[in-house]
Amino acid sequence: MSLKQCEGSHAVAAAVALCRPEVICAYPISPQTHIVEGLGKMVKAGELSPCEFINVESEFAAMSVAIGASAAGARAYTATASQGLLFMVEAVYNASGLGLPIVMTVANRAIGAPINIWNDHSDSMSQRDCGWIQLFAETNQEALDLHIQAFRLGEELSLPVMVCMDGFILTHAYERVDIPTQAQVDEYLPAFSPRQVLDPSKPISIGAMVGPEAFTEVRYLAHAKQMQALELIPQHAAEFMKIFGRESGGLVRPYRCEDAETIVVALGSVLGTIKDTIDEMRDEGHQIGALGIISFRPFPLAAVREALQHAKRVVVLEKSLAVGIGGIVSTDVRMALSGLHLQGYTVIAGLGGRAITKVSLHKLFCLAEKDELERLTFLDLDHNIVNRELERQKQKRRSGPIAENMLRDVGVIAARIS
Repeated sequence: MSLKQCEGSHAVAAAVALCRPEVICAYPISPQTHIVEGLGKMVKAGELSPCEFINVESEFAAMSVAIGASAAGARAYTATASQGLLFMVEAVYNASGLGLPIVMTVANRAIGAPINIWNDHSDSMSQRDCGWIQLFAETNQEALDLHIQAFRLGEELSLPVMVCMDGFILTHAYERVDIPTQAQVDEYLPAFSPRQVLDPSKPISIGAMVGPEAFTEVRYLAHAKQMQALELIPQHAAEFMKIFGRESGGLVRPYRCEDAETIVVALGSVLGTIKDTIDEMRDEGHQIGALGIISFRPFPLAAVREALQHAKRVVVLEKSLAVGIGGIVSTDVRMALSGLHLQGYTVIAGLGGRAITKVSLHKLFCLAEKDELERLTFLDLDHNIVNRELERQKQKRRSGPIAENMLRDVGVIAARIS
């Protein structure tokens, strides 16, 4: 292994290259572009060979090419974010429905409209039911490690895997990462031996029409393979530890939960800020801990229940919003806690890249400890801006576009404050 100070995107590119992909399909969209740029340079320089780097005309084409490559027996990789993921959705469902072990990085970014290029989890959460395994990275080191594990997991089950890492917060952050050797990765990740392959010498059809007589059974088997992943993910993480010498991956990761009365559940890079806040609150005598969820799909119901069952309350902090109901992750957490008498709170935070600060988290967690939180809370929501727009809509029919109105209001209020 070698320690290297590098951008998160370059760390992921290095990890993917060590996995020896044979086809990489690329279409640029921020904040994932640096990943495929890095891989493209390696292919051009002959550092990654044999590998075909294919520039396509859209994200839909990127996933379509990955499907064709995987079906033909090649180890395939691509990356995307935000609207790019939405553009490839039809093909995303086809990849999982066909059982093709494609690995894709999703550099998490908000979905418009209004247009926003900053981080939240709206994109991958919108595809939570598409049949792909979804693994979330807390750090750049974990993002690197999860890609290596993703190829192993996907190819063993013949299922596609998304590795989700926070756009800009991780992809563009420079951190020290431990880059493994090619020998270590080769020991952990065997050569690709596909469970199904299009072979001209043995012609078959892939993607046949399936009617009511078998469609339920086909879909059930997709679910059954995800349940198998719940067993394989911890096993692969344990084997990863033996070969690479560090803990990485798994289903969930508890932090100071043993005696915690309040436990905060979250995914991704925000866990770092949450842990720092918890450390400070522990020094003040608060009994609080955190639970990081790494495997969002399949969702580890039993592991979440085991980690949370002795707490008094659970705060699920999530960087996405199910409009009209509230939480997404919290719905799954509640299912895990069915029958347990716990206070449960959903906190929507960090939408569109809004900063999640230790000051705000400290106040939030103190309110939770006193059970004074609303069941659904929007962290640092500016009620003045919202109320001005609601009043505007009440007063006149042609109230204008919401986003532009609120931006003007933000300017007016900021000018008054200054």
